[in-house]
Order: sequence, then C-alpha cells, then structure tokens
Amino acid sequence: MADLILYLAVTAVGYIIGSKIRDRKDSLGWTGKVQTVALTCLIICMGMRMGSNEEIISNLSTIGVSAVVITVVVMVFSIAGIFITRKIMGIDKYGRFRTEEEKAAGSSAQTDAQETDGKSGVNTMTLVIIGAVIAGMLIGYFVIRNIFAGNMDTFNNLAGWGIKIGLCILLVFVGLDLGLDGTVIDNFRKVGLRIFAFPAVVAVATLLGAGISGMLMGFSLKESLAIGAGYGWYSLAPGIIMDAGYMTASAVSFLHNVMRELFAILFIPFVASKVGYIETTGMPGAAAMDVCLPIVEKSTRSDIAVYSFVSGVILSALVPVMVPLIIG
Repeated sequence: MADLILYLAVTAVGYIIGSKIRDRKDSLGWTGKVQTVALTCLIICMGMRMGSNEEIISNLSTIGVSAVVITVVVMVFSIAGIFITRKIMGIDKYGRFRTEEEKAAGSSAQTDAQETDGKSGVNTMTLVIIGAVIAGMLIGYFVIRNIFAGNMDTFNNLAGWGIKIGLCILLVFVGLDLGLDGTVIDNFRKVGLRIFAFPAVVAVATLLGAGISGMLMGFSLKESLAIGAGYGWYSLAPGIIMDAGYMTASAVSFLHNVMRELFAILFIPFVASKVGYIETTGMPGAAAMDVCLPIVEKSTRSDIAVYSFVSGVILSALVPVMVPLIIG
C-alpha cells in the first residue's frame, strides 16, 4: 500500500507540473530521450536481479516449460479479452472513444493516421528493451553472483531501492506527459466507469487461461487457478501457495509471474503497434501500475497510462484475496 501511495503521489506531482507548463510543450522534446535512458537503466537493473536469482536460474530447465506455457496462454487470453471488450464499447485501436457525431465527421481516419505516424519508432524501442533485458541478465549471472557471492540479500536490497528510485523518476515523467497532453480528463469523461471493465476482463481471462493451460500441464484446477490468480505479483502469490503445501505449483507460480512481467516488457511495443493500445495494459497484470507503466506510456500515449495504472491497482488488490480463497 505504501508503494502504491508513493507511485500515485509522484505521478500526480508530474501531472501538476506538466499542466502548469503546457504552453512550453514544444520546448520539452528532450524529456522523451531522458525517459528512454532512464527506462533502459531500470530494465537492466531488473535483468540483473533476475539473472542473479538462483531460484529462477535453477528452475528454468525443470519447471520453466510449464511456466512459459501458462504465461503465454494467460497473456493471449488477456489481450483477446480486452480486444473484444473495447470493440463492444466502441473504443478504437488507439484507445479513443468516439461519439457517433465524431465518426460521422470522419475524425477517426485523421486521428488514426496521426497516431500511426507518432509511433514509428516502436520497433526500435522493442530492440532497446530486449537488449537491456539480455544485458542485465548476463551481468546478473556472470558478474553480480560473483561479487555478492554468499551475500545476495545485500544486492537484492540495493537493487530493490534502485528499481524503486528509477520507477519514481519515470513516473514523474509519465505524469508530466499527462499534464502536457491535457486531454486525459476529457477522454476519460467520455469513457467513464467503463474503464473498470478492462481489469475485470483481465482478471477473468487470466483465470480462464491459467485454468486451461495449467491442467494441460498436469496441475489440478485448484493449483492452476491459484497460479493465475497471482496476476504477476511474484513476491506474494508463490508464498501463499507454498504455505498451503503445493511446492511445485508455488515454484511455477513464481516463474510464471516473473515471466508475465518480463514478457510484457518485451512485447508491449509490438502489441501496441499491431493490436491496440489498451490491450497493452492487460499484459503485465499487477505490474501495469509500476514497472510496466512507463513502457505502456512510451509505447502508446499519455492517457493510456491511466488505464494501465487502474488495471494494475485493481489486479494487485485481488491477489491477496483470490489466491488464499482458491488454494484454501
């Protein structure tokens, strides 16, 4: 809860600053480059943490296949669920809710062209993210494990603080972009309470995907649903499942939730470009409100970050309720 309040506060500070200097928006093009550098450093730090984690490395060959299958199915189901939902709501690929008058006026084609032009560098962003993840994991595996041999808790604490500080810096810029854009309030006034439909769909789609794929991989329905109900929160769900006595399911849950965040980091730019902006917000699960929020904002548009934050908050709140309820 403390982290949630912190992330919300720094984003709000950025938004206030952005709204105050909106008339100087054209002179702030450098902020995008700063965000890219900061985001790259953050992902490298995360990669180092994963590459140095003995549990992740040692389990990749034994239970990694189950975790990969469940993760891929869960993310595909989540993307498909959001795609169908926004189509029913009349929201376009770029997250714009258009009235019948706007559609009749032909504003859709013009705005779509502007959106497509504005995201021409998405493939470059994907390459940067992949390179940062690989570099971080290699550094973690070959360097960090040697430097902090026998004292990994110290590194994990330092890395945790580094990630938190990096996130705060990035979230200030996310808020700044929201404030500079100035359209977020108008856009959400059009969408209204329907914004909550997307995390609800992700929650259901995740359980459905995990239930089906988990049983195909040899787990019981209870274990499969509990694995999915972690919603990407790898520091909480595996512990609850382990306490209930399901050791293998706990290990799969840990890897699945780590992979859900990692795969989201890698593929958010691709999904934004090829499928839709709002679909990116369901991919990370709980991480949509923190680690993956800057990537969503960078790959889509400023106001889509609000969809992402709301989705992440709701899914995070569901984890301590759903996992004990299912596994108990």
